[in-house]
Amino acid sequence: MADPLDLVHLKTLVAIADTGGFRRAADALHLSQPTVSQHVRLLEKRLKQSLVVKDGRNSRFTEAGTALVREAQALLSAHEEMLDRLSISEPTRITIGSTEHAADRLLPNMLRAIRTAYDNVEIQFRLDRSTSLADAVDKGALDLAVVLGGNATATGAEVGRLALTWVSSSARATTAGEPVHLVAFEAPCGLRDRATRQLTDLGHEVIVSAESTSLDGVLAATRAGLGIALLPISGSVPDGLVQIDSLPPMGTIDVRIVARRGLSVALERVAVDAVAQHFAEVAAHRLHNRPEVIRSVTGAA
Repeated sequence: MADPLDLVHLKTLVAIADTGGFRRAADALHLSQPTVSQHVRLLEKRLKQSLVVKDGRNSRFTEAGTALVREAQALLSAHEEMLDRLSISEPTRITIGSTEHAADRLLPNMLRAIRTAYDNVEIQFRLDRSTSLADAVDKGALDLAVVLGGNATATGAEVGRLALTWVSSSARATTAGEPVHLVAFEAPCGLRDRATRQLTDLGHEVIVSAESTSLDGVLAATRAGLGIALLPISGSVPDGLVQIDSLPPMGTIDVRIVARRGLSVALERVAVDAVAQHFAEVAAHRLHNRPEVIRSVTGAA
């Protein structure tokens, strides 16, 4: 029996057809554009034929792609109808996971929205690392999780981005070529890998002087002066730490909500919308309070 096609990939293909392009499909699905492109490539690899090709500055569906879109629309419609038939009642318990980076600022908004929509539901929590949370959702042990992405293959709906910031206990500048002591999360960790690559590219020898499985551990070691750390920060730098301006900016990392297969689409949408609204409010606040920064960024684009 042939391996089945991935419904998520088919949903992406249909979104491209419905919205008229990869960028618009990415926005509609709360995904990154590289993720949308990868979904199409995986379908093409699975079916061994081109589905979308370049046409000048735009893209168009091949004959095979057009046929697959029609089949996918029918399949996804039947799938939604099946889920509706199997959704006998509203959930009585929801298990939610989150990284420590997102717990204090993002979870309250999500909780309020879920409790408003499902007033009798019991909610259970789990704080963990992104990789562990995503695995738990995939295995059905968690209903929803707020995780950090950081790569083009990350799953789930992107709801916002956090700034990556170098921090330490003092403002001491790093000198080119000198060893740098790094405080990091235990491997495997995308942030740790990203920090190590950047420092190595700058000519530093990287010495991991402290590591922890928790954010509290990383913060404590950094405050103690054991090294510098790269952290996703949504507001101000944590107390007892200062931002390191002598190192190049590291950009942002995406925040995503992943949901287990079979979870109510309505429940997932409540969570996604609540967290996305938080990021929209933060962006609006920054625009209001720092217009000169916004103008310089948009002008450079």
